[in-house]
Amino acid sequence: MAAPKKGRRSPGAQGHPGRALAGILVALVALTGAMFVSGDTTPRLGIDLAGGTSITLTAHNPPGQPNAINPTNMNTAVNIINRRVNGLGVTESEVQTQGSDNIVVNIPKGTNSDQAAKQVGTTARLYFRTVVTEAAGAPTPSPSSSPSTSPSGKATGKPSSGKGTTPSPSATTQGRAVTDALKNPGAGGKPATPSAPATPPTTPGTSSLASVPPAVQKQFAELDCTKPAQRSQAGANATATDTTVGCSQDGKAKYILGPSQVDGKDVTSAKAVFDTQQGSGWTVSLGFNSHGANRFTDVTSQLAKQQPPNNQFAIVLDNQVVSSPSVSQPITGGQAEIYGSFTQQSAEDLANVLSYGALPLSFSISDRTTVSPQLGGEQLQGGLIAGAVGLALVVLYLLAYYRGLSFVAVVSLIVSAVLTYTIMALLGRAIGFALNLPAVCGAIVAIGITADSFIVYFERIRDELRHGRSLAPSVQRAWPRARRTILVSDFVSFLAAAVLFIVSVGKVQGFAFTLGLTTLLDVVVVYLFTKPLMTLLARRKFYAQGHPWSGLNPKSLGVQAPLRRGRRPARPEAKEA
Repeated sequence: MAAPKKGRRSPGAQGHPGRALAGILVALVALTGAMFVSGDTTPRLGIDLAGGTSITLTAHNPPGQPNAINPTNMNTAVNIINRRVNGLGVTESEVQTQGSDNIVVNIPKGTNSDQAAKQVGTTARLYFRTVVTEAAGAPTPSPSSSPSTSPSGKATGKPSSGKGTTPSPSATTQGRAVTDALKNPGAGGKPATPSAPATPPTTPGTSSLASVPPAVQKQFAELDCTKPAQRSQAGANATATDTTVGCSQDGKAKYILGPSQVDGKDVTSAKAVFDTQQGSGWTVSLGFNSHGANRFTDVTSQLAKQQPPNNQFAIVLDNQVVSSPSVSQPITGGQAEIYGSFTQQSAEDLANVLSYGALPLSFSISDRTTVSPQLGGEQLQGGLIAGAVGLALVVLYLLAYYRGLSFVAVVSLIVSAVLTYTIMALLGRAIGFALNLPAVCGAIVAIGITADSFIVYFERIRDELRHGRSLAPSVQRAWPRARRTILVSDFVSFLAAAVLFIVSVGKVQGFAFTLGLTTLLDVVVVYLFTKPLMTLLARRKFYAQGHPWSGLNPKSLGVQAPLRRGRRPARPEAKEA
């Protein structure tokens, strides 16, 4: 008889179940510890369970576009606003149209609603305009081009300070084309199809007060940027090719601005960066496409030849001047950075708005209300009661039918529940996952999926016992057949959850995400906990000898004793009558 090959396990081999159990217990302890260390001991709740803020935005036609409010532009605005809200780290938010000209944004509790309200309706129209002149924000008798009135002409390039410091060209360091306000790292721009402007841009640096229309000069003289109402309306009706007026964001400076030289649509990327090398604090890094990079190079080359304030470049966001740095050298390469008195939050806010593009319409906040979680709380309570009743029925069924084996199933369900809870709590901070009512329903449905995996395995073990095998080999021989069935079933459930997550929107995605997560955890628990635990229990006398309460009693399973090999008994001869 040939000797068995080395390295191949027999069907009755037990493996190392203790290692698998130790591994999943270590994972449980690590996840629980991370949950308490991070302070996220409860899952983040969605707006239907925790309440939040509901913001209604009303659309307005841009100047010169009376028919801009249409379904196409409204849907585009919804997509942009949705990305902006998610950029704040918010998920489970709802962004949808209401009627023909309204968009409703529902943001869960725990988010800075003021910050969200400021960003969701911002049109983010970004222009790079030349500065004709600037002055203090209060009304002036007549405009002046004297650089001594420049509140933002400091050599450090900080936003408007109102001190009227004259810029010094000598303060510009080598390789920095704009005095502490823009710099050129020299990276290439991302190629894109250039879009020709409606009219040829005015040559920068040649504007003077003589070329400014009298109406604009009068508007500039009467403009009071210290008043928020006037500051928000300054230059609101101007197009990209108009000479207009503008205010700094803090209202301490006002400007006469020439036509736009570079459109914000040519910005391909924007991100907040902390400058550790120059010690300038938080900055916003901008990247231009090929068309914007070429225009930016041409404009800065012309501005570098001018005298203050005509060498300044105003970065105008939604009709307000974010920064007005002076140019001393051409900026090439399609990359620049906006410097100023940015905090981390303000830099991230600006980068977030610019990253997701400009809205095709202008919006105003027409309503802002606080959503109460009372209705959702009542529904959650009802859902949890239903889930508890369903779980109790499953446990009772397991106890009545599987008896001792129900211990394995119940402990496995507890392990799966702990893993699901800790992961959901940690995902709230990691990806902004919020638990809503449909997500709770997905978790309840997962109870049946997990219990079904245990039942499949138990029935395979019983089938092996009915063939006359002992428990330990039955546990090992039943596993490959049960494993295939469990994997196929879980794959179908996960595929359905993935498709539902992709094609659905809003709260339904919460259901799909939870269902997919719990399906994956079912595979992990069955592999690393249920099967190893069953292997260890098979060595216990209570289960191995088929105790009546073990759920593996040979009599209740109808197990027949195996036949012994030997001579068959002779048939009795028939007797004569």
